[in-house]
Amino acid sequence: MGESWFRREFLTPRRLAFNVVFYGLHFFFFGYGWHSQAVNTKLAALNALTWSVWTSRGAGLVLAFDGGLILLPMLRNAIRVVRPRVRWLFPADENIWFHRQVAYSMAFWAMVHTTAHYVNFFNVERTQVRKETALQIHYTQAGGITGHFMLLIMVLMYGTAHNKIRQQCFEAFWYTHHLAFFFMIGLYSHATGCFVRDSTNPDYIPTFPFYSTDHCLGYESWRFIMWPGVLYFGERVYREIRARRATRLSKVLVHPSGAMELRIVKPSFKYVAGQWLFIQVPEISKFQWHPFTITSAPEDSYVSVHIRQVGDFTRALGDRLGVGPSVVAAMTQAAMKGAEKDEKSGMTRGDFVEVDSSNVSLPSVRIDGPYGAPAEDVFDVEVAVLVGAGIGVTPFASILKHIWYRQKRGNVGSLRRVEFFWVCRDAPSFGWFQTLLQELEASQADPNFLRINIYLTQKIGEDMLWNIAVNDAGADYDPLTLLRTRTMFGRPDWMTIYGQMRQAIESGQYIAGSKSQLKTKVGTYFCGPSVLAKAIKEATEHHTGPNVEFSFAKEHF
Repeated sequence: MGESWFRREFLTPRRLAFNVVFYGLHFFFFGYGWHSQAVNTKLAALNALTWSVWTSRGAGLVLAFDGGLILLPMLRNAIRVVRPRVRWLFPADENIWFHRQVAYSMAFWAMVHTTAHYVNFFNVERTQVRKETALQIHYTQAGGITGHFMLLIMVLMYGTAHNKIRQQCFEAFWYTHHLAFFFMIGLYSHATGCFVRDSTNPDYIPTFPFYSTDHCLGYESWRFIMWPGVLYFGERVYREIRARRATRLSKVLVHPSGAMELRIVKPSFKYVAGQWLFIQVPEISKFQWHPFTITSAPEDSYVSVHIRQVGDFTRALGDRLGVGPSVVAAMTQAAMKGAEKDEKSGMTRGDFVEVDSSNVSLPSVRIDGPYGAPAEDVFDVEVAVLVGAGIGVTPFASILKHIWYRQKRGNVGSLRRVEFFWVCRDAPSFGWFQTLLQELEASQADPNFLRINIYLTQKIGEDMLWNIAVNDAGADYDPLTLLRTRTMFGRPDWMTIYGQMRQAIESGQYIAGSKSQLKTKVGTYFCGPSVLAKAIKEATEHHTGPNVEFSFAKEHF
C-alpha cells in the first residue's frame, strides 16, 4: 500500500520543513496581531469586545501577509531567471503548488477574520461602545464594504479554480482570476475604514492614505504588502510589451491524430527544450492567453505547439483554420481501425495535412514566454525517464529532438541513457508523434541509448485485433506505431519497471561502468494526469537506495 495522504503532505522531510516554516510564520503573525491589540492601552474601549476583536486582528495580519505572498509565485519571469540557481534550495517548479497553499491559507483565515468581525459588529451595536449599528459598519464604512467585496471575489475565483472547471471551461477560470486586480485594490484600501481607532469617530484626512495615523491605529501592513503587487504589475507590463514583438504564424499542420501543429516565427523568442508558453489569437479572444508546451527544439527555425481540439478555445481555433472536429474525424478513421494506411487517401498515421494559406488566411497570433519546466534539467542526470500520457507527451517532443541534435554534436552532458514511456488511450493518438519517433529510432548509433516504450490502454476492438494479428506476423515494425519497438497493452506496472531498472543499474548491466560510480542519478520527468503522477512518484521513492537515486518532477502550467 502507498503512504497515507497525511504522511505524504506533512511528514516527508522537505514537506515537513516547509510546513514548519510556512505555518510557523502564520501562527507567529496571528499571535503577534492578537497580542499587540490586547496590550494596547489606547484601544482599551475596543478591547472590551475581548476575544473577538483580538481574533479578528490576528487573522487580519495573517491575511495581509498572505496577500503579499500569494503574488510571488506568479512572478513567472523572475522564477525563470532564478530557477537554475536556486533549484538545489527549493523546488521552483512547484510555484503553482505554493500559490495554492497560500490560497488555502487565505480561505481559512478569511473565514476566521470574517466570523470574528461579525461578532465584533454585533457587540459594538449591543454594547454601544460606539454610537453605530452593525449594518452601518457593514455597508457604509470602507472596511465593511471592501471586506464583502473581497469575499465575493474570492467565491468567484475559488469556485472556478477547480481542476475540472479549468479543463472544461478555461475561460471562466481565466476571467475570474483576473479579478485579483480588484481584490488587491480592496486589500490595500481595507484599513481606510479606520475601525481600529482610539477615538469615537473615524479620523479621516483628505490626502493619502485618507486616514490619520494619530488615531487610526491599524498595522499599516499595506505599506509592505503592496510591493509584491508592484512587482507583479511591472511583470505583466513587461510581458505585454514582449508579446507585442514581431510574431508570425507561418504554417499550420493537421495530424491524423487530430492534433493541430502551429509553427510560429518570432526571432526574439529564445527558449530551451522542455519549456512552455502562452498563446493568444486576437481573432478568437483579445484577452485570453492559453498555456501550451513547446514541441520544437531550440535548434529549429520556428516555435511549434501541438493543440488538441478539446475546449471552447481550441475548437474555435480549429474552425477558424478550417480543420474542425468533422475534418479531424475523417482523418482518424483509418487509425481507429488499426490499419497502417487509408487506401482512399494513401496517408499513414505519421503523415499530416498542411493548411493551404492561399485558401484559408492564417490568423495573427501572439506568444508570451518561455517559462521554465522541470524537464529542461534532463542533461544533468545519467538516466532520463520521460513519461507522457496522451497529449502530455508534448514536452518530450522538444526534449527528444534536442537530445537528437546534441547527439549529433557529441554533447549530451551527463546523460547516458533515455527511457521514453508513452501511455495512450487509443491508436490515433500515436499519429502526430510517430514520424519523430521513427526518425529518432532510425538515427540511433547506440541502440541502448534511447529505448521507446509505448503502452496502449484502450480496449481493443475486433477489427483492430484482426489487423494487429495480420500485420504483426513476421513484420519488422509494429503495426500500430510503425516502430521497431513493439506496443504493449494495458497500464504499466511502475513498481516493477523501476525495480527492474534499479537491479540492472546495480548489477552494472544497465550502464557500462556504473559499478564504479558512487551513485547513479535517474531523473523522471512526467507530464499527464495527477493519478498517474502519484503512482510513478511512489515507485521512484520506493526504489531509491544508496546506489541509485530516483527523482521525480511533474510539469505544471
